[in-house]
Amino acid sequence: MFDLFKSAPFSDPQLGELVRSRGHWRGSISLGADESVPLAVSGTRNEPDAQALQAAREVATRFAGWRPTIEQALLEHYGPYAESLARGELSEASAAFPRLADASQVWGAVSLVAVTVSSLDGKASTELAYSTLWDEEHTVGACFEGDEFIELCGSVVPV
Repeated sequence: MFDLFKSAPFSDPQLGELVRSRGHWRGSISLGADESVPLAVSGTRNEPDAQALQAAREVATRFAGWRPTIEQALLEHYGPYAESLARGELSEASAAFPRLADASQVWGAVSLVAVTVSSLDGKASTELAYSTLWDEEHTVGACFEGDEFIELCGSVVPV
């Protein structure tokens, strides 16, 4: 009976099959060397939003251009944690706490956990959610509109 209310899967030639669940169209996406991670795309019960779907298709090609911005933002996020550790305010109990000297080193200390693409007020926005070794309590999100970096959100919940 409940299958009457279930959305049919959406097949995209580039992204593969997307299934509607918890208010988003869900699938997976691979960005370079990273393994596939969950992908969520906004849309109606019938299909993904066209603008968000197009932006999701472009994530893989835009990612290389976004990397320098993301790594710099992640290094800035790391800074206060490293300073607190140096002042003795954080316990060094976690042997996993990284020692990062420059932005290019962040990639060994973070993991991409999800990508969400939404269309809001006529603009598609993309959020790449990362877990970090230095902030185990939060998932941080690098937010873009097109190629424009908006912000690094210090605490996001992947949808």
